[in-house]
Amino acid sequence: MTGTFACVFISLYAAHHLGDHWLQTGWQALTKEKPGRTGRTACIRHVCTLTLGKAVFLTVMCAVLDVRLPLAGCALGFALDASSHYWADRRFRLRRLTKALGKIQYWDRCTVVRSPHKEAKDTGPGTGSFHLDQSWHIVWMFVSSLVIVGLS
Repeated sequence: MTGTFACVFISLYAAHHLGDHWLQTGWQALTKEKPGRTGRTACIRHVCTLTLGKAVFLTVMCAVLDVRLPLAGCALGFALDASSHYWADRRFRLRRLTKALGKIQYWDRCTVVRSPHKEAKDTGPGTGSFHLDQSWHIVWMFVSSLVIVGLS
């Protein structure tokens, strides 16, 4: 079971990087945190694409390595992963949590320092929010992997 957990987590983790960075459209990335229907729609589309990518990776892993996973575990695990991803990617909730935990300065002020030879500003978009976002997703992929494998 330990090996199965490792395979599930690694599959979700690899698919996460593909889905969260390569498959996410520019419109989704720039719109998903906006208030209202437009923001919710962008976030839902992003999460659907991401979840589909994770399902494909997990299916391929199972086929290649001859791993059997319980359908109920997969359904619950993907539901946890997708809902936690949506929760965080709407941004306002994750920012509130960050503030409540005393990490708001990291969120707001941990920024990219750009080369003075580029036309960009001295500092770019914050990486504190990105790191906290990604760590949130990784924790929930871990929990989802436990659920997927634990229900077998």
